[in-house]
Formats: sequence, structure tokens, C-alpha cells
Amino acid sequence: MLLEVQPAVASPVAFKGTEWIRLGSVKKKLKEHPGKEKELWLVLSRLTFEKGIAAPGLTSDEVLGRIDYPQYFELAGLGLPANRSGILERLAAEQFIVAKGEDHFDITNLGAILFAKNLNQFAGLARKALRVIQYKASDRLATIKEHAATRGYAAGFASVVDYINDQLPSSEEIGRALRREVRMYPKLAVRELVANALIHQDFSLAGTGPMVEIFTDRIEFTNPGPPLIDPLRFIDEPPQSRNEALAATMRRLNLCEERGTGIDKVVAEIELYQLPAPDFQATPRHTRALLFAPRKFAQMHAEARIRACYQHACLCWVANKPMTNATVRARFGISERNYPMASRIIADTLKAGLIKSESSATKSKRLAKYVPFWL
Repeated sequence: MLLEVQPAVASPVAFKGTEWIRLGSVKKKLKEHPGKEKELWLVLSRLTFEKGIAAPGLTSDEVLGRIDYPQYFELAGLGLPANRSGILERLAAEQFIVAKGEDHFDITNLGAILFAKNLNQFAGLARKALRVIQYKASDRLATIKEHAATRGYAAGFASVVDYINDQLPSSEEIGRALRREVRMYPKLAVRELVANALIHQDFSLAGTGPMVEIFTDRIEFTNPGPPLIDPLRFIDEPPQSRNEALAATMRRLNLCEERGTGIDKVVAEIELYQLPAPDFQATPRHTRALLFAPRKFAQMHAEARIRACYQHACLCWVANKPMTNATVRARFGISERNYPMASRIIADTLKAGLIKSESSATKSKRLAKYVPFWL
């Protein structure tokens, strides 16, 4: 074999702009067979990434050599079966593998992406390993180091989150008797954003994968595929995922949640640490979340203050309370006597169309209540 073409997942296989299909043992141009093209699109519309085959025709020895099954049983809280057949049956029940006859199995994309011992053993998934890149400054000109997390997402989740946190700047906080290390960014926020980048990516996009980039002034989490909902509604909208089986399995293993509160937790942790508001960005091919290093209030530009005010209004709403001048002061660490500073931020956010005044008889800016624009 000189060249292997992977099965189509989201669209027909094309070479130099021409789509091809195999009829019997012969390759034909798809456009010459409109009936087959219709059938193909119907099949592709039902085929999800997780059901695709990452490695076909393996023996049981080869399956157990590629899949980190002990880690699966540990995360699932299950005892390891006493024999090989029990292990294989459980992996098949989870749709990590498909039995194909006498000691022959296929490993599915779901099984490989979650529990591969090494994603490089799966040609179609090697590029989907999470890359962690640390830069010397606030730009991408000089790289300190790069790390590829080649274990499956579930098998290596805890270790890659620990690795990222270990690369982040920290400082010592001295208490009455003890010193403790405080990270620049909340660990919970980092964990949730790593999980989001892995779970919500578009696996059909070739040549790109999830990535975490650490700069001196920020950390960026990027995944392939634009978001399915408007980034302005990340906090309140019900969750949507391209990869339902992947998300459901990660949830059952307590590695993520599907309640749609992951971003809420991120923003809440950022507010608790009084860091600049995170920035959620969408491009035609990617989704990016940015966390920023600590900045004094005077160093925050107007856009960052407006973004923080809007996210604060969203958090207040989901907590069933309105945003007020007092809550904004608490968010930014503004003293009560400087309440006009908070009023100015609220006024700028109103002007940007991101919040609106709640129906109220009061005309006092200090007592006024505000809600997100989408209410």
C-alpha cells in the first residue's frame, strides 16, 4: 500500500477539486453519478465523527496495546474485569471498539480520541492532539517550549491540565504562619476552557487541532470550528455540541459537564480573582477564549471594562439578581466614594448596546438596575 485515503466523514473525498466515489472496484467522478451523490450525502448526514473508524482490523492484543483501558475503568469507577473478554465487552459497550468477528476489532474515533495511549498511532487523529505552546513575550516571535499531549483526551486530561498550570506564572502569598503559591489564573477556569476546546471542536477541519498558548500577559485557548452559538450568549444559552457522544462520555467520567455552566464558572472565577474579563472570539474556522493577566483598573482600556460589565450583568441575571452600581463596584474593586467611576462604566456599556435598564421608577444612577440586552 502506497497511499491510504480515509473514509469520508463530513463531505465526499476530493482530489484537486474533483470529488470521487468508488463503484465496485472502480473509482468514478461523483458528479457523473447524481443518484449516488444523493445517497452519499444522506449517509454523511447520519455519520458522526465518533462513529468513524480510527484503526480497522486489529487483534485483541493490538486493541489493548493501543487503548489505555486501565485508565477508563479507573475514571468510570469500575473494577477491572478478571479476563480479557470482559475488558473487550465493556469497551464495545461504550462504543470504543466494534467487534468484527473472530478476534478482529475496529477502534472507533471515540475510543481513540478519548483513551489512546498515543494518538500518533492513529493516522487520522495525530493532528488532534492538544498542543501547549509557551512564548517568551506577549507575541509569537520567540517560543520557550512546545508540548503535544499525545494521550487520549480523557486518559490524559488531568495530566495536561496540571502541565498547563505548572507553566503559568505564580506568586507567593504570605499568611500568618504559612506561605502558599497563588497562580495568576484560576485553576478552575483553565480546566473548563481546556475541556471546552477539546469537546466543542470541529473534527472535520483538517490540518488544525486544539491549542493552548501561554504568553506573558495572557493565555489563549483555541479549537477548530466556529461556535454554534453567539459568543455573547455563552453564559446563558443551553449547551450545544457537535460531538454529543464525546461530550456525554466526558460528562459521565466527571471530566466536563453538559449543563452549559462551564463558561459561567470561568467568568465567576475571573471576577473572584478580579482579573480582566475573558474575551471569547469567533473566526470562520476557529473559536478562541482569552484570559488576561492582572491589570490595575487604570490600565484597563474601555473595551475591556465594557466586556467585564456585560459579563457581570449576565452572571447577575443567571443568579436571579440585577446588576447595580454597587455590584459593578465590587466587580472592579472600586470604593464606594468613587461610585461615579462605576456609573461611567455602566453608561459606556449601555451605549454599546450590551445592557439595558430594568423597568424601574427610580432615577438614581446609584440605585438603578440593569440587565443584559437580550432580555
